[in-house]
Amino acid sequence: MIDLIKDIIQEHIRPILNMHNGDIEVLSFSGGVLRVKFKGNCEGCPSAKLTLEELVSSTIKGRVPEVSRVECVDSIPDDAYILAKMILGSNK
Repeated sequence: MIDLIKDIIQEHIRPILNMHNGDIEVLSFSGGVLRVKFKGNCEGCPSAKLTLEELVSSTIKGRVPEVSRVECVDSIPDDAYILAKMILGSNK
């Protein structure tokens, strides 16, 4: 299962993150919960939570039904997340 998840990340997620000099690392998968860590410019980025929800989680959960939740070990404050959504024009 973890190899399938890593393959999906390599093919569908990492190229997008790499365009912003960022990356992602899979830390663990247990009980339906995938734990990841953003790296490079994605680490600590105000848009990281949005990226986690709209790119990482949706991509992986859409292809691996066994994944019920994706968590990032680098969480950002909610106010920074709200600001990032406003800047990016996201209404989700």
